[in-house]
Amino acid sequence: MSEAGSTRPVSVVGVSGSPTKPSRTTALVTEVAEAFASRLGGHATVIELGPLLGDLGAGPFRGNLGSDAVRALEAVEAADVIVVGSPAYRATYTGLFKLFFDHVGQYALVDKPIVLTATGGSDRHALLVEHQMRPLFGFFQALTLPLGIFANESDFEDYRVTSADLRSRIDVAVSRTATLLSPGARAFEFARPDAF
Repeated sequence: MSEAGSTRPVSVVGVSGSPTKPSRTTALVTEVAEAFASRLGGHATVIELGPLLGDLGAGPFRGNLGSDAVRALEAVEAADVIVVGSPAYRATYTGLFKLFFDHVGQYALVDKPIVLTATGGSDRHALLVEHQMRPLFGFFQALTLPLGIFANESDFEDYRVTSADLRSRIDVAVSRTATLLSPGARAFEFARPDAF
């Protein structure tokens, strides 16, 4: 988060793990990231992973990756708040989503607020948020916010969020967690993340 007394706006970075464009997942991540940025007086940026596949697959180590992928990783690591999203694929997030986060620094997200979102063909995929995404960010010791946001195909029209119910759920997630994300709101920092 911004340091106390800093005038730097809060940076909200969205990451869409969809391999396709247009994408309902990207639409959801964008909507949620912009809602948080608006509430926090910050700015939102959304990273689409689909176009980065070649860069991300260039080698097994971060030093092998293309420059666009490295810039995306650095943006995520420097963000104040991260909104992540993936379509449900074979009962979990996409391989592209996992490949990207495989290259994020192990301690780069410690205590970082993470907003979890996902999309799927039906509500049967909604547990993706709790059973797949939350444990992944638990590994990073990130602060996953309590309310995840899942959307199904009926919440979109022409790859745009059109559901009043989904917008209401986004509003609830923002209003109930924005106070936790205000500058100076965090009660603690991990002094030695490598000790865990």
